[in-house]
Amino acid sequence: MPKSKRNKAVTLSKTKKKGKQHKEAIVASIREAAEKYASVYVFSFQNMRNLKFKEFREKLKSTSRFFLGSNKVMQVALGRSAADEIITGIHKVSKILRGDTGLCFTNLPKEEVERIFNEYEEYDFARTGSIAAEKVELKEGPLEQFTHEMEPFLRKQGMPVRLNKGVVELVSDFVVCEEGKPLSPESSRILRLLGIMMATFRLGLICRWSPDEFELYIERPDDSDVECA
Repeated sequence: MPKSKRNKAVTLSKTKKKGKQHKEAIVASIREAAEKYASVYVFSFQNMRNLKFKEFREKLKSTSRFFLGSNKVMQVALGRSAADEIITGIHKVSKILRGDTGLCFTNLPKEEVERIFNEYEEYDFARTGSIAAEKVELKEGPLEQFTHEMEPFLRKQGMPVRLNKGVVELVSDFVVCEEGKPLSPESSRILRLLGIMMATFRLGLICRWSPDEFELYIERPDDSDVECA
């Protein structure tokens, strides 16, 4: 492996939210991982679910280490250019850290990492503001999945309901959400009550770096200036 440059001084004056010591600890951990593991991947994520990601990370903790957080701090840790990179060539990874991204340092074979990430997919309830994946409409009539105690709550969510002999009943058809439109707080609550999951938590590989190779899996518009080798 090329000679490490990890002992260079780093300025963190522009990242103050969690304190300088916290940032310095992250920088040190990333630099340690860069020396310890054979390769590093940048991955993207959609519909992040912290608990599910923790479970994913735990399964790989013996062979890998993950970092999420400020892209700027991760860039500083690796080096933003050839002049301040900690290992020769690793600044290319910094250029990819934009948006919802993280780092995965690992000793797993390339094929195994690709398989794990490509196969990973978890479903969950969509949150307020998420885009509805489909139209959900409830037809007029009894809603026997709801108890009579829930009728006031359902009315507060905008549903045209009433009690009919102790059974919750829709007095007219009701559209919970429209495909392609953001979910309101009321819509997301109703979907949860109905047990309809519209959010899919996914992880996608963007690039892989090792001392001998840099590979882009997905080339985004702003990645065009990153050279593969």
